[in-house]
Amino acid sequence: MDNPPIISLDDPALYINRELAWIRFNRHVLDEALDSAHPLLERVKFLSIFANNLDEFFMVRVSGLQRQFAKGVRKFPPDGMTPAQQLDALQEAMLPELITQYCCWHDDILPKLAQCGINIHNYQGLDERQKGAMHRFFVDEVFPVLTPLAFDSSHPFPFISNLSLNLAIIVKDTQNKEFFARVKVPTNLFSRLIRIPDADKNSRNDDKNVHFVYLEEIIAAHLNMLFPGLETVASFPFRITRDADPEIEVDDASDLLTTVEEIMEQRAHGNPVRIEVECSMHDSICHMLEKKLFVTSAMIHRVGHPVGMADLMQLLSLDRPDLKDAPFTQSLPADLVEGRDIFSAIRQHDILLYQPYDSFTPVVNFIRQAAKDPDVLAIKITLYRVGSNSPIVKALMEARENGKAVAALIELKARFDEENNIGWAKALEREGVHVVYGVVGLKVHAKLCMVVRREKDGIRRYMHLGTGNYNATTSRIYTDFGFLTCDKQIGEDVANLFNFLTGYARIDSYLKLLVAPVTLRKGMLSMIEREIVSHRQNGGGHLIFKMNALVDPICIAALYRASQAGVKVDLQVRGICCLRPGISGVSENIEVTTIVGRFLEHARIYYFHNGGNEEIYLGSADLMPRNLDRRVEVLFPVQNPDIRNAIITQIIPVQLNDNCKVRVLQSDGTYERRIPKNGSTPLNAQALFLEHSGCWYHDIQ
Repeated sequence: MDNPPIISLDDPALYINRELAWIRFNRHVLDEALDSAHPLLERVKFLSIFANNLDEFFMVRVSGLQRQFAKGVRKFPPDGMTPAQQLDALQEAMLPELITQYCCWHDDILPKLAQCGINIHNYQGLDERQKGAMHRFFVDEVFPVLTPLAFDSSHPFPFISNLSLNLAIIVKDTQNKEFFARVKVPTNLFSRLIRIPDADKNSRNDDKNVHFVYLEEIIAAHLNMLFPGLETVASFPFRITRDADPEIEVDDASDLLTTVEEIMEQRAHGNPVRIEVECSMHDSICHMLEKKLFVTSAMIHRVGHPVGMADLMQLLSLDRPDLKDAPFTQSLPADLVEGRDIFSAIRQHDILLYQPYDSFTPVVNFIRQAAKDPDVLAIKITLYRVGSNSPIVKALMEARENGKAVAALIELKARFDEENNIGWAKALEREGVHVVYGVVGLKVHAKLCMVVRREKDGIRRYMHLGTGNYNATTSRIYTDFGFLTCDKQIGEDVANLFNFLTGYARIDSYLKLLVAPVTLRKGMLSMIEREIVSHRQNGGGHLIFKMNALVDPICIAALYRASQAGVKVDLQVRGICCLRPGISGVSENIEVTTIVGRFLEHARIYYFHNGGNEEIYLGSADLMPRNLDRRVEVLFPVQNPDIRNAIITQIIPVQLNDNCKVRVLQSDGTYERRIPKNGSTPLNAQALFLEHSGCWYHDIQ
């Protein structure tokens, strides 16, 4: 019998391109907008998220590919595609999705909104009363803030800021000589959709029958006021996306705040990477934009109306509960209700919280109680995406007012949250909090809080470790785990990690935590190899990983080796997955699924069968080179047998057996929806967790 051929795990054919994998993830978001099972305004939300995701993708990922192409970079990803090949493939992959996006809006959602009393008009379709109201609005409020900018030999081409909406205008004089001008649509000052006042001034003005018109259409209808004495030939909306990921080296931690502020400044002035124009725009204007903005024709994207659909999120502010997801009540464990001693509860047993099914309130109360407790000496915390009006930050300020030693590492380099984090950092510093801006060369993504408390038997450390941010707003829409413990060894590890983050300590090993970039990669690969060895000796090998992204080629190769050894591998990857499942001789024992639904799947679970001595790790890290090598990340073990068993028997199986919102990755990189088989019961994991919130694993804690 011939020996099977040796398959090189470096073969580019075994890897899916990262950027194309992301496009497929975003398609899943668009699919949710297409799904009529969602309430109507929730479908609008998914359309907006799809568009916003694309904005960020161009600002960061496409801009990076364009820089690589311009510099002639020869270092290719594991799939072997050159920057030029990737840019061409992305263009081809996105075009049908953009068509689907606009068809969904115009042919499906927009008419249904009108049927439900939410009317979005073209300006020319307004009646005389409505036009009169919009004319007064324009004259009184919009006109004074507009600045038309001409472009000719005496007027340089105007700077156009990132993601700003603009009108490209052609006017002509009495001699029929044409001129070009640009007007910025002030969406920073006004809503994109302007609500038209009701005809009856005494009406209740509720949201059951509302009328809107786009701000840019109001401006376009009044261009004669901006260009008196000239005739408006045409006007077209357009929008520029710029490179928002400038490469700036940080050489000194003391300069980090200034450097991040410089990054924010440069972001607004990055090179254009995409120009979205309404499909009817004249070719002559497109060519002029190409020339003046130094872009290629491939970077001009002709789209439908409206240009920039992320702004549709505005409609979610309407008070129309009949068109939104039903509200839900979050669970609150009995021993963590307001007024109970949270430290006493943690001393009795470790506590697992599963947001959004469980309330985030215990996490806030953990810090609030620490701030007021006279026996608490210190609080240390990492903050990545805090959000506005943060109760966590307010509790830290209160702790400092009460004389506690408070240290906060605020990651200023959290992309697109820099401004918010800088504001919180300065506010905390004013209150006397020890603020650390980050670590040179690393981004701190770990989610940790430690409270140091003096008790009768000595000093005790209480910890909260999580998979998600200390953000009360996103805790209702992201699925995440939070873990409360006073385990001594975990406490020692967390204390050492904070000493590294705030000082000069260099820690080479930890007792229980896996910490990137020091021990996490090595520990993960070691445990995968252990599973291979155990399976070869005893059988039953099983790995179950749930994460946001799987990109790291070294970890993918390790999972391929596990599959080749016969280990069963279940991967649930919400977004980017570069591993190809189902390849004979390589990955036939690997299944990859993804869930995209009402909540953003954000939790990370790493399960190892380990010969029956099952292990679970939770934490902040995905298996990506940046997470393993260029970030401070933490995975922590769940050693409480009851909690570990609840994750293994009550959380993981529900996630893996979902047959309503799960898509299964095929070996060619496409996904197929898993649908309930004849006679089988539909299982929507997120809906089931909502239905049984507070009625499952809390009973065993």
